Amino acid sequence: MKQYVVTRPLYSEDAFTDVHEKIHRHHKTVRHHVKQYFTCDLKRAKNAALSLLPFIGWMRIYQLKEWLLSDIVSGVSTGLVAVLQGLAYSLLASLPPWYGLFTAFFPVIVYFFLGTSRHISVGAFPVLSLMVGAVVTRLVPDEGPPVNITGFEGLTSDEQRVMVAASVTFLMGIMQLAMGLLQVGFIVMYLSDTLVSGFTTAAAVHILVSQLKFVLGLVVPGLSGPLSIVYTLEKIFVQIEKTNVCDLVTSILIMVVVFIVKEINDRYKAKLPVPIPIEVIMTVIACGVSYAFNFRVNYKVDVVGRIPVGYESPMGPNMQIFGQTAVEAFPMAIVGFAVAFSVAKVYSVKHDYIIDGNQELIAFGASNIIGAAFKSFAASTALSRSAVQESTGGKTQIAGLLSALIVMVVTLAIAFLLEPLPKSVLGAVVIVNLKGMLMQIREVPYLWRRDRPDCVVWLVTCLASILLGLDLGLAVGLGIELLTVVFRAQFPRCSVLANITGTDIYKDRKDYMRIYEPEGVKIFRIPSPIFFANIDFFRGKLVEAVGFNPLRVLRKRNKALRTIRKLLKKGELQMTSKGLLLTSSGPIEESEDESNMEDLDQPTDFKDLPVQVNWNSELPANIHVPRVDVHSLILDFSAVSFLDISALKGLKAALKELIRVEVEVYIVACDAYILEKLHSCMFFDDEVKSSMFFLTLHDAMLHILEKHPVDSENTKVCEKVITTATIITTATIHGNQCNGVSSLRSRDRFVHVSESETKF
Repeated sequence: MKQYVVTRPLYSEDAFTDVHEKIHRHHKTVRHHVKQYFTCDLKRAKNAALSLLPFIGWMRIYQLKEWLLSDIVSGVSTGLVAVLQGLAYSLLASLPPWYGLFTAFFPVIVYFFLGTSRHISVGAFPVLSLMVGAVVTRLVPDEGPPVNITGFEGLTSDEQRVMVAASVTFLMGIMQLAMGLLQVGFIVMYLSDTLVSGFTTAAAVHILVSQLKFVLGLVVPGLSGPLSIVYTLEKIFVQIEKTNVCDLVTSILIMVVVFIVKEINDRYKAKLPVPIPIEVIMTVIACGVSYAFNFRVNYKVDVVGRIPVGYESPMGPNMQIFGQTAVEAFPMAIVGFAVAFSVAKVYSVKHDYIIDGNQELIAFGASNIIGAAFKSFAASTALSRSAVQESTGGKTQIAGLLSALIVMVVTLAIAFLLEPLPKSVLGAVVIVNLKGMLMQIREVPYLWRRDRPDCVVWLVTCLASILLGLDLGLAVGLGIELLTVVFRAQFPRCSVLANITGTDIYKDRKDYMRIYEPEGVKIFRIPSPIFFANIDFFRGKLVEAVGFNPLRVLRKRNKALRTIRKLLKKGELQMTSKGLLLTSSGPIEESEDESNMEDLDQPTDFKDLPVQVNWNSELPANIHVPRVDVHSLILDFSAVSFLDISALKGLKAALKELIRVEVEVYIVACDAYILEKLHSCMFFDDEVKSSMFFLTLHDAMLHILEKHPVDSENTKVCEKVITTATIITTATIHGNQCNGVSSLRSRDRFVHVSESETKF
């Protein structure tokens, strides 16, 4: 085993500052930051252009011969998948299928110029599509009149729905763009992986239920709001006998084949040059079979139907819809960005380049704004589509641009070929692609074993999103997640430390057998910031660690002094060579004078007394004061990252209470920022002094052992070993010679608070 020896003086914070001079750093003022922000030069202009238009950066290093062919293959493959998913996810948004082609085109073009990821495929995302569909069906329900909104006059139901979808997408884009310009991309960090996993699993359940009506060939109105999934299932089961057998058989066949081939793709992805585009193949076959056997007429199958050729005229958003959908648009903006950023981060790490969260917000915000103007709905990215773009060799967003061109060709020239496609096929494709999201439920047993608060976040988010809807479910999940963070910070796992025998290492005394714990010394550690919400918890745990309540002890002592003074004044207590002697034979009661109660909290004052009272000895006149067996307390602040003003006041009060009952307090490993704040907030005074701060826990322990030598004969050897480190601090002191001596703490010894300490 390697060993090391460190030779240095014993340092308190004050001593270290006296020996080692600090560099005085000039901190920039707010005025300087503002001036620097608005200062412009050629270099900043160039960096701003590269930041706003990231494609310039990677186009400059584009390797034409090595990358172009890969991008072409990737673009064609991704484009075919984007066409199919665009049609399928339009059904989730409760829109005519061809509007999914718009979503697979316009946002991709904008992201090409503004996005920082080179591998994600922008377009429809099933969770976002479902959230859009919830808004659409709320304002324009399948059954009953639409909400009274100016601009709906003279429009068909589909046109009204398109207006709602485009307007909420426009508002979502404005929110994303605003967050990007305000540089608040960090907001996505509040969505933990656990929360996103629970949320997307619930979304997968919603998507599955929403597609059952297409798979079964039933007419079920779209519902939104709390318990909508329950009502939808009820409507499906009520008319289950009306299931279209042709739709059901087609869907099952599609799902089985696609599932099997996808498993083959996953298992042999290292050997396959490109994944087999089974969804596209099955869609082409289904179109051909449907056309040949005229499914629409002969079997009453609901098909895609007429797809208009070309693009529609742009339109502005409806401001009244903004007011109706603002609550839903914000979670859509967060979810869309969070999912896209997570996928982008995976590929950026894999291919070693940097993505910018704020620029991604700007890119998706602009993509959704411009896309909404051309009647597309909310765009993000889908993991499956991005996986196709990356796994087929895509190197840059040239592949994305080419996929958009494939979508454009379909929209302008060959969309009519998709008209016989049964909607049940699209529903089957959507369902079979839910496998990844649904299988996230396997995380629950692992989370339960490893981190139960995280497991609670997952379960609550998932159940709330299923029952209350995705928007309210996300809000509930975020609230639970923040509560767990507050809970962990407000109730941290405090511990009492002890020295690992023969070392300068200190660990929780409950975890180790061979530890050294000097009599009268307690080491208390709090692994959390101390702030207004947990200062009372901190003080309670501190009282529990030392084994007595210092404020109660102090009050008991001051009440005892009042009694002693009264007895001396009456002549019933006299000073002798052996100390204070009671001369009265009658019963003496403690003073019940409750005047000036605030004086009981002041330091004990021995003036006017002929002798200083030893509180741990037997007192005359049946006066009882709790014993205090702790003479030194070390507070380990190594894990305390900040203190607020409320915590400063509470900490100072706790320190004063301990100091006034003659307990020496030492604070170790305190962050320099906290020390600076303590000085600036006038924390120190005649009682609480800066000399109580030490660099390390071991420095404080050595200082205590010098002031309070261990008297026990059985512990002299261990004392010598540890105190030698005042000259040579070593982590390799051999503690074998301390084996079995009484300085080794018995695991059966507990600190008990006497009854007299708990009564006042």
